[in-house]
Amino acid sequence: MKKSAFYLLALFFTLNSCTRDELQTENPSIEMVQKDPLTGKQINSEINSTIKSTGTFNWKNASDHLLWSAVFRGNRMVSIGFGSSKDDFDRSLSANNKAMEAEILDVIRQKEGVEQTRFLISSDQYLNQIDVIVEKEETITALRKMKTIRYVEPGDYHYFEIENSLNPNAKSSGSSGCGFDSAVLNAADYTTTAPNAKIPWAFTQHNIPNAWSYSTGAGVTIGLIDTGVSPEQTLLGSSFNTGASSGRTISKFGSYVNGSTTDGPADQCGHGTKMASVMAAPKNNAGLPVGVAYNANLITYRAASNVVLETSSEQNGVKTAFTDLANNTSVKIISMSMGHIFSVGKIEDGVKYAYSKGKLIFCAGGTSTSFTNFVGVIFPASMSETQAVTGVKEGTSNQKCDVCHSGSQIDFTFQMERANGNTVPVLSYYNNQADYVGGSSVATAATAGIAALVWAKNPSWTRGQVLNKMRQSATYYPTVNSSYGYGNINVLKAVQ
Repeated sequence: MKKSAFYLLALFFTLNSCTRDELQTENPSIEMVQKDPLTGKQINSEINSTIKSTGTFNWKNASDHLLWSAVFRGNRMVSIGFGSSKDDFDRSLSANNKAMEAEILDVIRQKEGVEQTRFLISSDQYLNQIDVIVEKEETITALRKMKTIRYVEPGDYHYFEIENSLNPNAKSSGSSGCGFDSAVLNAADYTTTAPNAKIPWAFTQHNIPNAWSYSTGAGVTIGLIDTGVSPEQTLLGSSFNTGASSGRTISKFGSYVNGSTTDGPADQCGHGTKMASVMAAPKNNAGLPVGVAYNANLITYRAASNVVLETSSEQNGVKTAFTDLANNTSVKIISMSMGHIFSVGKIEDGVKYAYSKGKLIFCAGGTSTSFTNFVGVIFPASMSETQAVTGVKEGTSNQKCDVCHSGSQIDFTFQMERANGNTVPVLSYYNNQADYVGGSSVATAATAGIAALVWAKNPSWTRGQVLNKMRQSATYYPTVNSSYGYGNINVLKAVQ
């Protein structure tokens, strides 16, 4: 069966934000003085042009008209971050948060001419962040002039749906990161260890099997933010705590709202299941791939429907997962192999909140094909609060996988692509079956597992001490490579 590779940034969406007539008749030139909102094509053209010329895009640098146009094209939803300073994101540390929020809501009420119940969607419990409905450009302009505003962003603009509709030849099946394939593993891609578990070839390249003599991740809890875990895979369920993987737990939550309520913790995509597998699948006699930290505890969140975080439901789901895991004192490490090509304020707040609670956060540097291959390290891996990871080819630390991103913000690499194109063996979505997974996704989840091994060996260490040990055990330490960070980690060295 054809092996699956999980592409973090190319999408299979169909257009629903612009009509066919708009796409055929619109003028791609952007007239910033026009009264009508820009088309999706014009908005995306501006975003792409900025990324290509500066390497990044942020709504705070957009004109009022561009921002309002994206709000208009995105169901009129607006995400607002407020505070007395750019770092005033934590409500519990923000003495004036209620007064600031009330002032913002009053400005919206006056400009929109409707009562608060008509435009306030939600007010975050932990963060200085609200979601509202805005109809008028003058409201956007007024909000951006307020001293207590940290950001004003479209809350539901579907960049990728529009981009994919404008690039029909770029569409690719499974390109959302989702897939339910299983595969017969090539015998050259694993070795077997007692009692009867398969060790992926990539683990051997990083000296992980030898590291297990010193640490197996026991006592450490990893939080996984992804698409959930398959209810059909018992090794990530009732058989998680079996064989040599004893005395640990797996807990599953859902923060992704589908309709009016969350639709539970179960993976409906396939991506999250494979990330959980490479991170912490049990070492037992099932004859299937084992995880890096096979004795670690795992808490999983179904925070999105796929790996591209562009809908309001997905962005809110990820934000909630970060704040929940941040407030869980047992969690030391958070891993997320999902993202966007530009920053999302509410997710950035969630990441900063988790970082402020001492969590060690790993995010995927990016995996893509077709129209997104001009992008460097994606968000939130691009944040200083996260450790960005990308995938490289076997036997290298500076040759990225065929669909992986690289750049100055990368912190670590993981070998996940062989010369013949085979990637990393993992558990399948279906019970008693295996599959392959590649890209920066699997590299990130594996590296989070490595961090669990280091922290389990040194339970009294801080996040900084764990991170320094990982750096010191990597290829390029102490000199950081310009595109691949510290490179590959020698895990045996990291736990000795």
